[in-house]
Amino acid sequence: MRAFNKGALGILKVEGNENKGVYSGKIRDRVYLPEGSATLSFPKSDPAPQKVAANKQQRIEIGKSVYDNNCAACHQPTGVGIPKAFPPLANSDYLAKDPNRAITAIIHGLNGKITVNGEIYDSVMPAVALNDESVANVVTYVLNSWGNKGGEVTPAQVKAVRK
Repeated sequence: MRAFNKGALGILKVEGNENKGVYSGKIRDRVYLPEGSATLSFPKSDPAPQKVAANKQQRIEIGKSVYDNNCAACHQPTGVGIPKAFPPLANSDYLAKDPNRAITAIIHGLNGKITVNGEIYDSVMPAVALNDESVANVVTYVLNSWGNKGGEVTPAQVKAVRK
């Protein structure tokens, strides 16, 4: 049985056998995930009309706007991410290996460990409700920004991954 009493200095003094089930003092060194660590999806809504890109340059320009509105809060305006929380998109070996990874993460979300530029990230990215054109534009923007090797993604590629 535990006895609780105030010590001489008014500090709570606890006596008895230690019970780590009550409180061990250990704090998890992880990104706070209040949603329960599950991949989430934003509610679907009617997307704003999206201008259709006529060429790669227009896709990049439109994609920057999509990035600024949907991705920059976590991955930062410069694509460097947040250490140990959100991976960088800048100079990303993860995206260079397979650009479909970016498409999949956007349309289906991402949960679990990934390695980007030699660092392990174990966080949650919710699926983002973007149409195929917007996904193609934002991924094309990312692939052509911040030291990435370039490339272009089309709405048809996004549609194929979405299936």
